[in-house]
Amino acid sequence: MKAHVLSEETGPDALTFTDVADPVPADGQVLIDVKSCGLCFPDLLMTQGKYQLRVPPPFTPGTEVAGVVSAAPAGSPYAVGDRVVAMSMVGGFAEKVAVPVEMVLPLPPSLTFDEGAAMGLNFPTAWFAVKMRAAVQAGENVVVLGSAGGVGVACIAVAKALGARVIAVVHRSGAEELLRSEGADEVVALTDGWGTRVKELTDGRGADVLLDPVGGEVFDEALRQVAVDGRFVVIGFAAGGIPSVKLNRVLFRNISVVGAAWGEYIRAHPTVIGDVHDELTRMIAEGLRPPVNVIYPFAELKEALHDLAGGKILGKAVIHIAD
Repeated sequence: MKAHVLSEETGPDALTFTDVADPVPADGQVLIDVKSCGLCFPDLLMTQGKYQLRVPPPFTPGTEVAGVVSAAPAGSPYAVGDRVVAMSMVGGFAEKVAVPVEMVLPLPPSLTFDEGAAMGLNFPTAWFAVKMRAAVQAGENVVVLGSAGGVGVACIAVAKALGARVIAVVHRSGAEELLRSEGADEVVALTDGWGTRVKELTDGRGADVLLDPVGGEVFDEALRQVAVDGRFVVIGFAAGGIPSVKLNRVLFRNISVVGAAWGEYIRAHPTVIGDVHDELTRMIAEGLRPPVNVIYPFAELKEALHDLAGGKILGKAVIHIAD
């Protein structure tokens, strides 16, 4: 089969598109013919050796796939021919991947394989952050940082589906039309004075919930924009820097600062995967669609990862592997 193999942890240029042996599923694994694979920030970090999950090279990255079951263990919920999505964590940028059965879920019937791959990790992460960790309620003001990225777009869609008023904060130009099409009620450019604009849009109150997958230098100003009794949800550190919390602000404004690390959570609570997928499947049946904003051919993974690193991808990109 064809696969992208990382020879060393020096970035996307260390990937080689080559022929490798088909994976042999171990006990309890489902073998999937991959149709599409999502592109996400952990994929880039894995090529650089900067992700918390370290796999000795050579290996094939690829964390989120959609495809068709070609082999399944006896007694599992899956049969040959079933359409599925899976959190592969590694191995997804290949024509076949073997995935533990507990990480495999049915592809919602209305979705294409590209949409299933776009659902990937981003939408469970968004549901976990928005509903489980922040407990967003209808009518609340939800501010999303890093809103033009895959996780940001998913957070907008989930928050809007839950009845929130969503303010998207974005540093990249040309994203407003995309963000509004995904449900953002307001779009604020991440320039000087962005916090003042958020306050204006919330009648001086600030964000009931602020979702931050970015971290870095913007964190301190973002914390200032959280309303009294509000919730600040830490999703990740796409900007690279891990900020410190000034606890006096947390104390005197009675703010909750909570983490939303979906990957770590499901290691401790694996049964939650199915529950969250059921909720997302219900929302999809009601009209939610994981956006596919950019599609790259299978052979162009290296270019796609460079585009992701350079901030050239607005929304969610997928790698189309097979029809």
